[in-house]
Amino acid sequence: MNYFLQKYLRFFILPLFSFTTITASAQDDSLFRFLKKIEYPIASFTVDNLGELYIINTDNQLKKYDEQGDSIGVFNQVTKFGKLSYVEAQNPWKAILFYKNYSTIVLLDKYLNVLSSINLRKQNIFQVNALTTSYDNNIWLYDEQDNKLKKLDDSGNKLFETVDFRLLFDSVPSPQKIIDSNGFVYLYDPEKGLYIFDYYGSFKSKLPFLHWTDITVIDKQIYGFDEENLYRYSPPFPDAKKYILSPELQNNNSIKVSNHKIYVLKNQQLRIYSLQ
Repeated sequence: MNYFLQKYLRFFILPLFSFTTITASAQDDSLFRFLKKIEYPIASFTVDNLGELYIINTDNQLKKYDEQGDSIGVFNQVTKFGKLSYVEAQNPWKAILFYKNYSTIVLLDKYLNVLSSINLRKQNIFQVNALTTSYDNNIWLYDEQDNKLKKLDDSGNKLFETVDFRLLFDSVPSPQKIIDSNGFVYLYDPEKGLYIFDYYGSFKSKLPFLHWTDITVIDKQIYGFDEENLYRYSPPFPDAKKYILSPELQNNNSIKVSNHKIYVLKNQQLRIYSLQ
């Protein structure tokens, strides 16, 4: 085996995963290494672009930790607006609490102080499954009733909307995840695929990645998971690479890639692995 091939394999075979045609074992010089474990009962979590963790414990308390693991904020009114659907924190300076059943958005600053709340019904928006912060510090959401991607400001005023998706597609998607990254807006429907738009609402392309969970975009690379595998798609290549998850990462409650780390929630404990 020549030197360049050896170097290629050493760089791309991940110790926590094995490539579909190659079996890899964890070694001391592995690219990923275990960092730490957070053991108090965790119901769900997310992570922002600075590596700061947002953790909801089993008592419905939201806590924020910086990348060093120090607590930098606590929010105790998680259930004030009913059952929380999820926390969205792509923007480190503005987290979104989304209460789907009550069509309510609560915006928090970087220390988890309330900035504002938006009753979507007052904006004539009645059915939303996915939203996120936009590159210009506003809010993207997909209105399932109007079949449009819309942008709102912090007061809920509409700033922009696309054309009706029924004019663009034979089968209208129902996005469960929206991501704003590197000049594009990604809408993911696990049953139909990943739809990519520019910031002006122009449809660019569709990728046929189905039944993924915890999908994310980092520097135009797209990551997603199923029960046993990690997928990584790097444009312009035609296919996504598949890596088999090691047993300790399978059967998890949630798993995410962010900031050169892997975050795994399993049995109410969060394990964090670092990419070296």
